Amino acid sequence: MRMIFVNLPVRDVQASRKFFEALGFEINEQFCSEDSACVVFAENAYAMLLSHKHFQNFIKGDIADTSKGKEVLTCLSCESRAEVEALKKKALAAGGSDWVALQDYGFMYGDSFLDLDGHVWELMWMDQEAAARGDHMDIEINPAGA
Repeated sequence: MRMIFVNLPVRDVQASRKFFEALGFEINEQFCSEDSACVVFAENAYAMLLSHKHFQNFIKGDIADTSKGKEVLTCLSCESRAEVEALKKKALAAGGSDWVALQDYGFMYGDSFLDLDGHVWELMWMDQEAAARGDHMDIEINPAGA
């Protein structure tokens, strides 16, 4: 089985861990230390939250300054529109901030937030039957929720 690990630098591992726990995600203790926490999104999808010091061991160059630019858009699929809304609400209550405007295209519904370190997390629900019919082919996507 293929797995995905998104590795993200964070200023405070414990604060970031608590943030994702507040959203309802589990932590895999097997991959945690004082410099890391492993957030479980699904059976094969994880985020490794790494202290800046630890993250620096894996890269060449500098850690991206998320206040000046974005290095990645991580999108989590949701079971429903209600789950999109609930996760966004939890993220804001846990200290996250709003990013771009909610996008509702009928067959696809999404929102987003910034975590404590300014990483973008998109939340998306899609009607798979409508997408399979090609309902999305005539939709113009608004860049960054414009």
